[in-house]
Amino acid sequence: MRPLFRSGPSHTFTVPRILLLLPLALAIFALVLQFSSHRDPVQTDIFDLFNEQEFIRSSNKLPRLESQLRKSNIANGNGGGRKIGAGAGIDATLNNYPKRPLPEGLGEDWIWPQKDSSSLATTGPKIAFIVTTAESVSQIKLWMAYHRALGVSTYYLFVEGQASTPEAITALRAEPGVTVIAGDEDLQSRHANSRIWNENWLSAFFNKPCNHELFVRQSLNMEMGISLAQKDKADWLLHIDTDELLYPSGTRDYSLIELLSSVPGDVDLLVFPNYESLAEKTDVEDPFTEVTLFKRSYSHVESDAYFAEYGTVSRGNPNYFTTYGNGKSAARVVDGLRPNGAHRWHNYNRTPKEWSSEQAAVLHYTYNRFSDLKSRRDRCDCKPTEEDAERCFILPFDRIAFLEASLKPDDKLMDFFKERLVWEDNEIKVKLVKKGLFSRLYEPQLMIRGLRQALANKDTLANKDNGGGGGSTISGRNGTMDGGGSIDTSVKLSAAATSGIAKQTQPPPGAVTGNDGGATALEVEAH
Repeated sequence: MRPLFRSGPSHTFTVPRILLLLPLALAIFALVLQFSSHRDPVQTDIFDLFNEQEFIRSSNKLPRLESQLRKSNIANGNGGGRKIGAGAGIDATLNNYPKRPLPEGLGEDWIWPQKDSSSLATTGPKIAFIVTTAESVSQIKLWMAYHRALGVSTYYLFVEGQASTPEAITALRAEPGVTVIAGDEDLQSRHANSRIWNENWLSAFFNKPCNHELFVRQSLNMEMGISLAQKDKADWLLHIDTDELLYPSGTRDYSLIELLSSVPGDVDLLVFPNYESLAEKTDVEDPFTEVTLFKRSYSHVESDAYFAEYGTVSRGNPNYFTTYGNGKSAARVVDGLRPNGAHRWHNYNRTPKEWSSEQAAVLHYTYNRFSDLKSRRDRCDCKPTEEDAERCFILPFDRIAFLEASLKPDDKLMDFFKERLVWEDNEIKVKLVKKGLFSRLYEPQLMIRGLRQALANKDTLANKDNGGGGGSTISGRNGTMDGGGSIDTSVKLSAAATSGIAKQTQPPPGAVTGNDGGATALEVEAH
């Protein structure tokens, strides 16, 4: 029989050899674990910006707010009552509310709201926005007025360019609920000492110009905005740009407060899928008031229609959406909150619970003006080469737009603009509206028109009074902004804000109208 252990010279060398190799083996094993582990969720989301199919797969896994609330109603024994119609609120079940007839032709009884909107405006969550902007003061004020009407009370403005002049900063700081942060040495010092600057999850965007640099700045500003929101005791926080408008479809009162109030307490994040604005003419000057046609998010449409019409909708562009496709997210202001790129949030302490809305959206007004395309040639200090375009721009179409604008004369650039970005064919628009891929939305247009007129009236009265306190009133569905800009709980639109709306509700000649199944009251009226 063989001995269990052999003795001899070879055995004396085996143990020291094992001891020498063991640390090396452990080091190799650690490297394998490091590279085989899941990617940082921040990096994953950043790459989803231009990996459209990956985002579709991930978004399909998110629970839908409205569906979850319907299930909750049924589970609580409220499934037998009369449901709200396609254009109304968050699918509460209605059993005992008095009904009044609608005007003839609208087909369904009007139902008293379950909750008093004015009460919700004062007791609902406090909502704050973070924005990095170089817009004009007048445009920023208009943008804030729209979102004040939705219930947003607090704004953290990180100003650049024309928004960062001393006069602009003074004017913006005079607005209620506004904190202005200038891009000075103090901010740069805060950025350099911030927690995420010393982490590596944004490293793919470091030391690169143009859009990459902006993306990093936005993320750093978001981190600072979290601290400001915690100090101000805000409940919800969103990072949104001044070329975007929140669209709280599915709520009774066109209210962001109402929407976020409906989110269960254990849900940390709510995604607003993005809709992209579509120009229908070549001479658009003011997208907020001239554009009413939108490309809907793939998370809000039937997948069969999405894949069948992908080529028609993308029109030779790299992706379904011209620019980003992963929406924007609202986050509860809690300990450990951190940016997850410029479009999402994460948490240092735990994996946040994230839902998405199947009706509400963020409207992104992009490339609607010829000047938006033409100005790309002057954007950043980049050479008009494919290599430099990739170095400077994150999104594929932005690279194409930069090269087209840089290398083509205006007449050829206009041809490109019409071919890729302007939707003039009514037959195609009708088809895509019917299939639910496009939607006609009028609420933002009407509100912006009224708010702009009210702001103009306010400025006129202020000038007459030499700065006295006799301003006009801007009223929205969730709050009223008086001449000093403060919010009360009125839910009526002022005469200044509504003058001419009856005329404006009719679509322009040849326009395509359609209902995506999630219309709110204003959209029904517009039709």
